Amino acid sequence: MGVSRWTKLIYASIASLDGYVADEDDNFGWAVPDEEVHAFINDLQRTVGTYLYGRRMYETMLGWETDPTLADGSPVTRGFAEIWRSAEKVVYSGTLETALTARTRIERGFDPEAVRRMKALAACDLGVGGPELAAQAFGAGLVDECHLFVAPVVVGGGKRSLPSGLRLDLELLDERRFGGGMVYLRYRVAATG
Repeated sequence: MGVSRWTKLIYASIASLDGYVADEDDNFGWAVPDEEVHAFINDLQRTVGTYLYGRRMYETMLGWETDPTLADGSPVTRGFAEIWRSAEKVVYSGTLETALTARTRIERGFDPEAVRRMKALAACDLGVGGPELAAQAFGAGLVDECHLFVAPVVVGGGKRSLPSGLRLDLELLDERRFGGGMVYLRYRVAATG
């Protein structure tokens, strides 16, 4: 009899020191990881079998399948493209009509109970991408871990990486500093109740 593996829903984000994933002009070029950070991200993403995205995050990420120049940059970016293409994607959108990538399905609304069932049946971890969808997952008590990459920049405003009004107790599980100044922080969301 095999050992049961508890699957996690992981929120991963690259944010400025002041907590934004994009600045006020919706730019996030300052968050592009260098080769060292990207290789580390690849290792983390290998445990994820399904990504949950809102439409905007999906449209940002779909280039890993539709734009060959993204993967052609280096062995590290080729590796990430392979990881991303092999994972299932669930996109929550009221406006997107058809999926533009393989292994992708569209759901009209975020259903916390459906995500709970997905977690219970999954053989691999799930990742939630994008702060707006993550806010819904946090609000429903679904997020098990936060993988935060803090970029060495202050942008002064924009799209927050974590929702306003969120109160969570976290347990630090891991940390790492990178040569370019980025810092990785891995937290477990403490159980409540």
